[in-house]
Amino acid sequence: MTGPKEKRERALGMHLGLKGDRSMSPKSALVRKPYKPGVHGPNGRIRALSEFGLQLREKSKFKLTYGVDETNLKRLYGLAQKAKGSTGAKLLELLERRLDNVVYRLGFTPSRLAARQLVLHGHLAVNGRKVTSPGYSVRKDDVIAVRGTSAAKKHITGRKEAMKQYDVPAWLALTPDKMEGRVLGAPSDLNPPFEISLLVESFSK
Repeated sequence: MTGPKEKRERALGMHLGLKGDRSMSPKSALVRKPYKPGVHGPNGRIRALSEFGLQLREKSKFKLTYGVDETNLKRLYGLAQKAKGSTGAKLLELLERRLDNVVYRLGFTPSRLAARQLVLHGHLAVNGRKVTSPGYSVRKDDVIAVRGTSAAKKHITGRKEAMKQYDVPAWLALTPDKMEGRVLGAPSDLNPPFEISLLVESFSK
């Protein structure tokens, strides 16, 4: 994802955690300027969105939050549609099982974007093997860990103390001292601040 991240949060009117801890701090652009960006600023008129507009906005939230583009999101929707059960629930599960998301959920990084960078730079291993694909889909009993010499890097060691206080989701287990996590099962207790049904509707037309 390129471009000013906080400006995108302002445009959507929601904190998406794109800047990590800053997103929820008083320094956040959405806190300082709780209105849409543009020349009209706080005096801009709020227009009601059409059904298509609502679907497009929800799709943008998912794409920005999980760091996926239209092609990847459409591919995951296709997989979710073929699976048993609710298409929306399965799509959300597939997004949560992405390696960059799991690294973020384990607390290795303050944001998904930082997690994506960690994966791309080859600092992570899954079951002892280096993985550089942020979209790698983890499975039950997979072990995600920081690789060898990467564990000594300042931006990684600086997360250890924060991780000791971090409350990981129930479907993951974390060993902070080893910078290691394990997938205990399928993603559960997912309550995203999005309307997954609108995303499904946008693809089902």
